[in-house]
Amino acid sequence: MTRVRVFVVLVLGLALLVTTPGLAAAQPTRSATNQKAVEIVIARALSQRGVPFAYGGGGASGPSKGTAAAPTSADPAQPDQPDQAELDASALDLTTPGLNLPAAVPAPTPAPRVEVVGFDASGLMVYSYAGVGVKLPRSSGEMYKVGQKVMPSLALPGDLLFYGPEGTQSVALFIGNGKMVETTDSGVALSDVRTKDMTPYLVRIIA
Repeated sequence: MTRVRVFVVLVLGLALLVTTPGLAAAQPTRSATNQKAVEIVIARALSQRGVPFAYGGGGASGPSKGTAAAPTSADPAQPDQPDQAELDASALDLTTPGLNLPAAVPAPTPAPRVEVVGFDASGLMVYSYAGVGVKLPRSSGEMYKVGQKVMPSLALPGDLLFYGPEGTQSVALFIGNGKMVETTDSGVALSDVRTKDMTPYLVRIIA
């Protein structure tokens, strides 16, 4: 009987912590419990600053294997190139009838990728919220569908910022004072909030 009561208390506690879906109509007053939970989420995100970017990397337990673009070395010295007049002249074939069209330019080779242990944007959010027992979807587009939609003017620390159509491009954690924790090409970083390509709403996970 005691175990059942403990389980019920835990379930009710989580229900009070997480928001119900919908659109926030006013600025809420967070309970001390929820405020502490938000502080834990933010602290977990900030603790990962400097961890490399890794596409597909990161989860509830921390950084994990993903991929990133291979670092490029400085371009080697290039030989002298002929000027445009020489190129034009060499492209002409005056002995063969018909159009002497230049050969098709081959498609660029995809940049090589390497295995890296780190986070991508959604992986960092999953890790941050896992610290308070909240399990988020693994993609930013799916994250945008959960929680409570919030107008930017009503944003609170701990809300999620999204970029791209329906949040499918990226996600970051708003921490207040115009700052957010995000995953950049250089790794997890503290940045100024960007409004370019931002979705109309933020998402509130903790009420």
